[in-house]
Amino acid sequence: MGVLEQTKTRKVFFGADNDALVRIIIINILITAILFFIRSVYQLSDIDISRFQSEIAGWFVLPASVTKWITRPWTLITYMFSHIDIWSLIANMLWLWAFGFIIQSLFGGRRLVPLYLYGGFAGAVMYMLCSNIFPSLAGHASEMSLSGANTCVMAVAVAATVAAPGYRIFPMLNGGIPLWVLTIIYAVISFAGTSFANPAVYGAELAGAAIGFLFVNRLNVGYDMGKWMNRLYDWFFDLFNPDKNAPPELTRRRIFYDTHGKPPFEKKPNLNQERIDEILDKINRSGYKSLSYDEKEILRRASEEEI
Repeated sequence: MGVLEQTKTRKVFFGADNDALVRIIIINILITAILFFIRSVYQLSDIDISRFQSEIAGWFVLPASVTKWITRPWTLITYMFSHIDIWSLIANMLWLWAFGFIIQSLFGGRRLVPLYLYGGFAGAVMYMLCSNIFPSLAGHASEMSLSGANTCVMAVAVAATVAAPGYRIFPMLNGGIPLWVLTIIYAVISFAGTSFANPAVYGAELAGAAIGFLFVNRLNVGYDMGKWMNRLYDWFFDLFNPDKNAPPELTRRRIFYDTHGKPPFEKKPNLNQERIDEILDKINRSGYKSLSYDEKEILRRASEEEI
């Protein structure tokens, strides 16, 4: 049974509460807007734009040089939300909306976010490997960098195509256009738009595509590659949420099993003379060892009260 048959999610509306796709797009727009604002300040202040690249943008984009990356490891995440070109931001967000909406509708937002991040991580690793392994690129690694959500969107696009190869868009056009056709168009445009001055980007996008295929392939066999990310996310934000309800199992244990040092409830039979006489008669007939635990307790309590 495929992952589509196993996964049942309610219909997702773009912009609804807890919409992971909207949040990813907003983060991309906000970070890019901040970079563009700072660059505008540099331009209005008549400061050389090359200083913006080294002093500001260089701390957001992923450097190809490993030695430079070690000094700014956070760029492994920030680069996939940072765009230096406004048109690349618009194009990536439109493609992300198209493919991400399908993924979120099929699997939910908790699968979309890990897929996006995995695509970015895989692309970053492959980009740095290509930039430092190939001699023709290694000599310029210190000058090259990777930015934008291209590798992440490629992962989402391939994942959507693998998960729903029969999905069709614009059904009013002669039955619709197969999703794989749209994916091919996106891939051609993405590769064609890659600068020949930074060819390692090709390897990064191919790595993103491979991650998209692997992510859905693992889901089909019941393994969720993003499960640990969601658990980490829940754990971290629960630390700052005092109203977060405890898990049901912990609640049951606290209410029914945790006595907080108090002795457990003990059933104590009522003392009356008739009951005591019956116990004494039983001792005369069968001996003390024949008494039950409750009968022994009655005798013990009776003797303490007489004392």
